[in-house]
Amino acid sequence: MSIPTQTADAGWFEGRIHHRLVRVYYEDTDMSGVVYHANYLRYFERGRSDFLRLAGVNHTELLARDPPLAFAVTAMDIRYRKAARIDDSLRVTTTYDSIKGVRLRISQTVTRGDDVIATAEVEAVCIDLSGRPRRPFAELMSQLGPYLLSE
Repeated sequence: MSIPTQTADAGWFEGRIHHRLVRVYYEDTDMSGVVYHANYLRYFERGRSDFLRLAGVNHTELLARDPPLAFAVTAMDIRYRKAARIDDSLRVTTTYDSIKGVRLRISQTVTRGDDVIATAEVEAVCIDLSGRPRRPFAELMSQLGPYLLSE
């Protein structure tokens, strides 16, 4: 199966870094036109999901496995640096840094041009549908392997 390196809606890779553009809409902002802090969680989620999609990891196929698998965020440290505003074009960059046991370490940044708007350090785990952590299976490890930091 051929894995696309770029699609219009899922972003693109430059080396191991995934890039995804996000436009700030009115619905993303508070009454002053500034992005409401909780919406950065959505931007970061889109970055992580589209990274996986372009790396060949399909959420629908994970759920069709026996046992069905999914991802759950277990920790997220977000640092807000500057305000994003209505109509801004933002870039979400995502790297999957390491997999140790059941834990995936992910680094993300939202920028507007050269300005860093927010950063996130994320820990996620692969889980079965009962919520129990599961080690990532071999195929998932091989799909993500080229994007991980060398150790």
